Amino acid sequence: MKYSTPSTPADSGEFDPKSGSLIERLLFNNRLVVVVLCALITLLLASQAIRLELNASFEKTLPTHHPYVTNYRSYKSELNGLGNSVRVAVANPGGTIYDAQYMETLRQMSDEIFLLPGVDRVQMKSIWTPSTRWVGVTEEGMEGGPVIPDGYDGSQASMERLAINVNRSGEIGQLVALDSGSSTIYVPLLDKDAEGNPISYAEFATRLEELRGRYEQQGVEIHITGFAKVIGDLIDGVRSVLMFFAIAVAIATAMVYWYTRCVRSTALVVLASLTAVVWQLGLLPVLGYSLDPYSILVPFLVFAIGMSHGAQKMNGIMQDVGRGFDKLVAARFTFRRLFLAGLTALLADAVGFAVLLVIDIPVIRELAIAASIGVAVLIFTNLILLPILLSYIGVSERAAKRSVANENEDQSHSAEARLWVFLDRFTRRKWAIGAILTGVTLAIAGGALSTQLKIGDLDQGAPELRPDGRYNRDVAFMNQHYGASSDVLAVMIETPAGFCSQYGILKAVDLLEWQLRQLPGVETTNSLALMSRRMLSGLNEGNPLWYGLLPNQNMLNFITAGAPRGLYNDDCSLLTLYVYLQDHKADTLTRVVDHIEQFAAANNREDVTFLLAAGSAGIQAATNIAVKEAWRNMLLLVYGAVILLSFITFRSWRAVVVAILPLMLTSILAEALMVLLGMGVKVATLPVIALGVGIGIDYALYILSVTMSRLRAGASLSEAYLRALQFTGKVVILTGVTLAVGVVTWVFSPIKFQADMGLLLAFMFLWNMLGALILIPALAHFLMKPAAEPESQR
Repeated sequence: MKYSTPSTPADSGEFDPKSGSLIERLLFNNRLVVVVLCALITLLLASQAIRLELNASFEKTLPTHHPYVTNYRSYKSELNGLGNSVRVAVANPGGTIYDAQYMETLRQMSDEIFLLPGVDRVQMKSIWTPSTRWVGVTEEGMEGGPVIPDGYDGSQASMERLAINVNRSGEIGQLVALDSGSSTIYVPLLDKDAEGNPISYAEFATRLEELRGRYEQQGVEIHITGFAKVIGDLIDGVRSVLMFFAIAVAIATAMVYWYTRCVRSTALVVLASLTAVVWQLGLLPVLGYSLDPYSILVPFLVFAIGMSHGAQKMNGIMQDVGRGFDKLVAARFTFRRLFLAGLTALLADAVGFAVLLVIDIPVIRELAIAASIGVAVLIFTNLILLPILLSYIGVSERAAKRSVANENEDQSHSAEARLWVFLDRFTRRKWAIGAILTGVTLAIAGGALSTQLKIGDLDQGAPELRPDGRYNRDVAFMNQHYGASSDVLAVMIETPAGFCSQYGILKAVDLLEWQLRQLPGVETTNSLALMSRRMLSGLNEGNPLWYGLLPNQNMLNFITAGAPRGLYNDDCSLLTLYVYLQDHKADTLTRVVDHIEQFAAANNREDVTFLLAAGSAGIQAATNIAVKEAWRNMLLLVYGAVILLSFITFRSWRAVVVAILPLMLTSILAEALMVLLGMGVKVATLPVIALGVGIGIDYALYILSVTMSRLRAGASLSEAYLRALQFTGKVVILTGVTLAVGVVTWVFSPIKFQADMGLLLAFMFLWNMLGALILIPALAHFLMKPAAEPESQR
């Protein structure tokens, strides 16, 4: 089928510069001003981008206004070891900790860590810190003191005394391994260092690694866990992100050049997309933001989206030049046809990220802001600057003729034309019904599978990192050699001042503690109630008959006076119940939290209130709840915004239905894929879910904008769809495949959540592309066909 060239002046001298919309005239009649202004902005923002910092904050990972976090912050100063901390296990591979050389190495390392910037030195604990004490019952009564015995000199007698003190300290399974082969340095961290600056996790993790390397040369093994170390490893992995970004740029450039065979237009598309990245990175420090491991991928997404829109503009101009139009005229015509569709698509992308602001977690909100800024600048760099640059530089004559060669050939002469003929079949009833039934079947199957999608982490350790990575091997060591894992959930029990040791209150705590120990996933617990049981038994020669809570208030007060302050606060108005979990998987946290909530509802009274939650697992539980509450709301908002923008663009509810249904199928299948790949809905995957909707609508907007234009001009659905394929379909396929290939390389990243994002994005890019090419014409057959369609199309 042949298409005639519009009867419009091909020569720029015959073109009326006063034609077109006000925006078009304002931009193209002042092209030089626009180019110079963009160049100045680029230089200015490039100088600002140098100031951009890469860091992370523990506080930013918390759901700010969640009741659990509010409770934690209310008592943060009174909760020992339940915030941001690091644990450093020092193992003696050749024996136990009761070795003079090992103990000296441990002392030196403990002293060095004590002096690191950002360490909460008051709360830091190791065998060598004075706050690590033992308590024992002897023939002369209660005795106690520091675990390191007086006059310690590394002799055999000192070691024997040390072993006795450790056994009495209650630290076996906590600071000392169950097999006595290692001991732990517990390092709580402050939010800011001594100079008032936020702690740099990258620098802190680097210092820890330097200590690890140096002390392992002395014959010990070092294992480090904690939020700061996770972030440090993620920041180290960012270097690989830069490599993958370069690979993605190279792949995108090669694919666009393969399609165009035009160096100048390819270079301009890449230049415009990279300019958008520079603008975004420059605006972040100006607005007071930084990048973190979760938002480091945003610049690539901005580049990818820019390449998609830039390729559409380049393709339109190239085809018009191939039909004989002057490069300026071609640029203006392409701007007229695609600016509104491109603007709507970019607004949809921006909305897809902006709805993440409903999630009350600062790290996600900053990601949303960074991504929205990046997408917003694409309006200037790729929808405006790129067509203007192409109006100056143009495209090669050979590439222009090649872009329209099929318009004047028989449809069977090339693979491209045969593909268009195949896709055109979906405008006919039999093929349309088949495509829709296939889509419905996939939606039902995917929907059934997606019901198994979990909220939160599904793996032990740090799921952001590889299971066989150094950090997760360190976590496995801790779980294997210590009685209590680092996944701690703490229940805070409020009482009137001075009442925390009352028998009735301790009895309620004891009951909850016993119930929790029966739950799957709970390793052990600790509280003042449990200590009172143990002390009562110890004071009576270890007789198990005394292992209970006696309604003797004087005895309970006596025990409380000697108990560690981590179990209660100074004015005895707060008790802390520690729950040590096997892991922080979503099912484990949900099971424990639900039980505590039910217990609190049944047992809270005027003199005692059970509150959740502190500890790493408690904060993770709060995060999971916040994500779960925001997940569906986020999808509703992003779909609502995309539907509204699509309706504004098309002014047709039928076109909106045609555009949205393929998008919904991709969302359902993406959730099913997450189940198959063992992914949960969490901080790292939420942005991908929103992005799939935002970017997915781009393909539909470009194809439908041309299709509807031809339909309104009187063409049949087949003619209109073929015209859309020839004008925008090639670039839809090009960008879909290019972006999928670019992000699928992330599967080789050492950062697991980046690999997961790569797989999900590659899937969404491809499925959104296929949905636009197959389901749009199939749905349009029933919803958008002309009133008087030729019989051959039925």
